[in-house]
Amino acid sequence: MTVKVLVAGIGNIFLGDDGFGPEVVRRLPRHRDSAVRVVDYGIRGMHLAYDLLEPWDALVLIDAVPDRGAPGEIVVLRAEAGASGLAQLDAHAMNPEAVFAGVRALGGTLPPTVVVGCQVESVDEGIGLSETVATAVDTAVGAVDRVLADLLTVHQEV
Repeated sequence: MTVKVLVAGIGNIFLGDDGFGPEVVRRLPRHRDSAVRVVDYGIRGMHLAYDLLEPWDALVLIDAVPDRGAPGEIVVLRAEAGASGLAQLDAHAMNPEAVFAGVRALGGTLPPTVVVGCQVESVDEGIGLSETVATAVDTAVGAVDRVLADLLTVHQEV
């Protein structure tokens, strides 16, 4: 059985540490299994929503996260896409819940989703990650590799 996993780096590179997702995607090795698609979506939420209409076995979101620990701390968690659908749809925003609502509004269903996130230090205007978050990028690359290995193993056993 062929497994399809979408790895999506999200965030705004013009808002400091919010550019974490795109930076991690940039550093991921390109010799991935053909079943894994890695994309830097930046702030293109509707692009991600439309891509999620394809049948994916899993989604890995890489994003900056606020208020989840010390700046630079990497977290890996399973995202629970709420069924509220109340998030406002914005074609240029990258709020994951708005993307999830967009997928549902377009008639799609969400695959199991894992978030690899990094606690931000600053999301002030400016290009470039803070030193603390920049140091965590390699750790996040390793976390994404482990998540992918787990997802591909689990799906191969099914």
